[in-house]
Amino acid sequence: MTYCLGIFSKEGIIGLADTRITSGSETTTSKKVYTVERDKHSYFIMTSGLRSVRDKAITYFSEVIEDQDKEFDKLYKAVNKFGQQVKRVAEEDGKNLKESGMNFNLYAIVGGQLENDNQPKLYLLYPQGNWIEIGEGTPFVIIGNSGFGTPILKRSLTYNSSLDFALKSAFLSFDATRISANDVDYPIDAVVLRKDEFDLIEHRFHEKDLGHIADFWISKLRAAIDNLPADTLNDALSSDTENITLTDAS
Repeated sequence: MTYCLGIFSKEGIIGLADTRITSGSETTTSKKVYTVERDKHSYFIMTSGLRSVRDKAITYFSEVIEDQDKEFDKLYKAVNKFGQQVKRVAEEDGKNLKESGMNFNLYAIVGGQLENDNQPKLYLLYPQGNWIEIGEGTPFVIIGNSGFGTPILKRSLTYNSSLDFALKSAFLSFDATRISANDVDYPIDAVVLRKDEFDLIEHRFHEKDLGHIADFWISKLRAAIDNLPADTLNDALSSDTENITLTDAS
């Protein structure tokens, strides 16, 4: 499984991806972020799904951008081209995968800003090659193992959040996933693109780099639970509280 997160903020966009690859009983590390960068033209692609189809689609797209990248002046045009490569791989490998008991499965998050984009853009691409744009209403998207990391983002993140705040929320979302799923783990790759700067900042973090943040968060969370104004809830601990018994009306 994979954990890839894209965040859309008024200040720019953030991508964060784990690097764990699980194949049967074997575990390896591989980068899941592919970047393209030139003057006033920067974007990244993060993928989840079968490693074989993911690598094939990225390889095909790499060949496309060698000849056509200068034709993309808005990010959606690059997303369309990548979607075509995803559909190409599906046509080539989908039948064989199905016969082997597997479904074609390749999702992608594409984020960046090109010359004629008025701000950074963030897209979710589906295995069918179609896409949606991530907007202000729900300013994040997760592909892969999404269940554990979503709640903290829903409770903390808005489009008006700073990149600093968004990056902290992104890490806590990853950490919640990491401790709940054995197929998501360090190291993690983070990529940041500030609005109108066209300069992708990439950094890889290991557990030794961020473990103290996770420890700090756990201690603060325990303290917050301990100090909850929960007097009413504590009635459940008292034998003097009136008990309400539900009986079977049938």
